[in-house]
Amino acid sequence: MTIKMLENIKGMHPGFFLERKLKEKNISKGRLALKINEYPQTLSAITKGKRGMNTALALKIENELGLPEGTLMFLHIFYDIKQEKLKRIETSKPNLSKLRKILFWDTDFNKIQWHTQKKAVIERVFDRGNEKEKAEITRFYGKETVDKILKEYSAHAY
Repeated sequence: MTIKMLENIKGMHPGFFLERKLKEKNISKGRLALKINEYPQTLSAITKGKRGMNTALALKIENELGLPEGTLMFLHIFYDIKQEKLKRIETSKPNLSKLRKILFWDTDFNKIQWHTQKKAVIERVFDRGNEKEKAEITRFYGKETVDKILKEYSAHAY
């Protein structure tokens, strides 16, 4: 497996990668579990993304499947990094004291998902907001992101 290939799957749960490898090699989870002396339920939970990978198990699986040493732990580490970044993004918010709740009259202000709904938030604030609100949204999302979304919005508005 090349570094370029690993870059392409970086952030994927190692269990999803393992599931794909097992299908490619036409090996059942049960058969692999027996060969590496593990419980089938353990492999099943990992391939469903419900359980993480540990180093000892990763080495056994890699050895049995002929994968380069460290592949599964590489994926696991970058999966953990991706999950942590997503948590941080989901908890970050603009300075809400600078935004009037009335701008979002049709939604629960406390339940706005500022990152997944950024397009709607930017369009709303730039349609109906004041300069202070526009400045806060620009600070929060960044001028480049705001400009891009507003350009797309104005192209579709007419």
